[in-house]
Amino acid sequence: MSQIQVPLILIRDEIVKNISSNTKAILGVHLYGQLYNVTKLEAIAKSYNLLLIEDAAQAHGAVYKDGRKSGNVSNAGAFSFYPTKNLGALGDAGAVTTNNRYLFELINTLKNYGRISAYENEYKGYNCRLDEIQAAFLNVKLKRLDADNLKRQEIAAFYLKAIKNSKIKLPFFSKEKDHVFHQFVIQVAHRETFVAYMNDHEIEVSVHYPIPPHKQKALREYNKLVLPVTERIHEGVVSLPINPILTQQEIYTIVEVINRY
Repeated sequence: MSQIQVPLILIRDEIVKNISSNTKAILGVHLYGQLYNVTKLEAIAKSYNLLLIEDAAQAHGAVYKDGRKSGNVSNAGAFSFYPTKNLGALGDAGAVTTNNRYLFELINTLKNYGRISAYENEYKGYNCRLDEIQAAFLNVKLKRLDADNLKRQEIAAFYLKAIKNSKIKLPFFSKEKDHVFHQFVIQVAHRETFVAYMNDHEIEVSVHYPIPPHKQKALREYNKLVLPVTERIHEGVVSLPINPILTQQEIYTIVEVINRY
């Protein structure tokens, strides 16, 4: 059993070697609820005069060590409020956060057909307005976000302490508030066997995500790329239950079943 952590030097090298004269921004992903390496990405973006954009769709309420929250560690952050997120609406919804006045005005225009007035369209925009009723639901649920995130972190800490199985690779958790565990993702060889075993014990697990982006049909131009680390990870990832409404007995049962695998 080991915890998975990507070396910081690898993060920088992989980004820098792909920066060209055409690069305008770096898009960092807070995957599974864990903040990307904010210090590294901010430094690279500043060095190369690039925008830094956050995909914060899974990291509502995650806190960086200097007190900044997800959505506020870049030039702009994109959030999803899909119902299964840590902060979810009752339907499709999302938001963009930024402290940059120009970006705010531009995004505000783009979300509403590119309009600058009722009948003037300056840009080819979109219909991406947040429905008021979804905003009302989110406003109520926002009050519970920190408490729910704390519960997720407590469950994760218990998993990390109690799961004792050499077949399982556990995610890295610094015990700080920079990971809000939208998902608790382990790695295991022979994933199909493990998933069947868990299902046989009436424990539902998920796979986030079985197909790496460069192998998707929609990105055919990248299908010939060979990324062995990425592909190996996608072959073995499994998400364990980590909903804040889990009971203590359910959590104990999940750990017991995994340890017997």
